[in-house]
Amino acid sequence: MKSFLRIPSLLLGLLKPKSNKPEIESYGQKDSGLEVEQIQQIMEWLLASLLNAGYVGRSHLIWDLGDQDWKQVLLMGILKDEPVFLYRCGDRPSLAPEHCCWRLMAEYPSMRIYQLEVKEG
Repeated sequence: MKSFLRIPSLLLGLLKPKSNKPEIESYGQKDSGLEVEQIQQIMEWLLASLLNAGYVGRSHLIWDLGDQDWKQVLLMGILKDEPVFLYRCGDRPSLAPEHCCWRLMAEYPSMRIYQLEVKEG
């Protein structure tokens, strides 16, 4: 029943116009346990990476403690074709939704940033 209650908010989110400037929506930042300087460094690196890849628009960054339910955020990113990233604060990342996987972004030195990818086929 709770998932049906979220459908209107998902639909409203899809109606928002796409951004023409670089934006990173952040989720779970307060519970991450990281210092402000660490968070700023990670977000700056991610923004620079997105700009270097030629992406301008909204993206999503989840500060994940593991075993958390991020389905609404993940679905929104997938439906709007916006990149979704996860910073692993715990031992392992939360599960990706069905037909998706977390790809480790080895370019970041801590080996804690992942990008959500939809599996082919």
